[in-house]
Amino acid sequence: MTAIILDGLALSQKIKNELSEKVREYKKKGSCPKLATVLVGNDPASRVYVNLKKKDSEIIGIDYEEYYFEDISEKDLLALIDELNSRKDINGILVQMPLPNHIDSNTILERIDPLKDVDGFSPINVGRILLKLSDLFPCTPKGVVKILDEYKIPIEGSDITIINRSNIIGKPLAAMLINMGATVTVVHSKTKNIKEKTRNADIVIVGVGKVDFLTADMIKEKAVVVDVGITRSEEGIVGDVKFDEVSKKASYITPVPGGVGPMTRAMLLENLILCYQKQKDCAR
Repeated sequence: MTAIILDGLALSQKIKNELSEKVREYKKKGSCPKLATVLVGNDPASRVYVNLKKKDSEIIGIDYEEYYFEDISEKDLLALIDELNSRKDINGILVQMPLPNHIDSNTILERIDPLKDVDGFSPINVGRILLKLSDLFPCTPKGVVKILDEYKIPIEGSDITIINRSNIIGKPLAAMLINMGATVTVVHSKTKNIKEKTRNADIVIVGVGKVDFLTADMIKEKAVVVDVGITRSEEGIVGDVKFDEVSKKASYITPVPGGVGPMTRAMLLENLILCYQKQKDCAR
């Protein structure tokens, strides 16, 4: 048996085409969504991510504004966010993480208007997820759920193990899946016998940043495997799953690259459109 590939790249293109059509309709009515991104420091990976977001924005036709600082104080960054919050022409604000050590990330995320929080990291938006009140979700968890839904992989009633407890992936994803009727186990570096937890799961979602971390003996036959991990190697971008052997045992599997990564970027654009529409509704 060879697993069916969960093609996030193809799905992301389909979603971007749909969003492009929405943007064209908005422009016919005289308006256009606008995304503002903020990058602080010289982290090469962050620069790559911001450039990709700019490219995606151009592809679907939305307006884009970028702010780059080699260095900035927390006070001045908060002042910039206040300005962007107040501007009616800015519909989404994205502050690229990680930030330098002298800036508190939580303070910055708390300052972003929840209606412009395209990353879905605002404490208010995360709290609304827990209470099942939100339709604005962090991009990677949202991308994972979209892939499962596209391939009609059942979530309700499934046993799902997430190997990640981060604030941007594991925690919000666990809440989303619980709200959809799954039984969720979250494991991490302090968990005893991770293999025991993953072997009992219908769906295994892994994001630890370790090449070949998830091996075939860690899953049951016909499990669904979603790889959220990204590691840059000499061969290119690789994930956390030992793909060649796991794909022979799983029923469905995401590749890296071409799986969750493109979906994360597409979900950012979808969140921007959602924020734009919410702001228009509030203005009525």
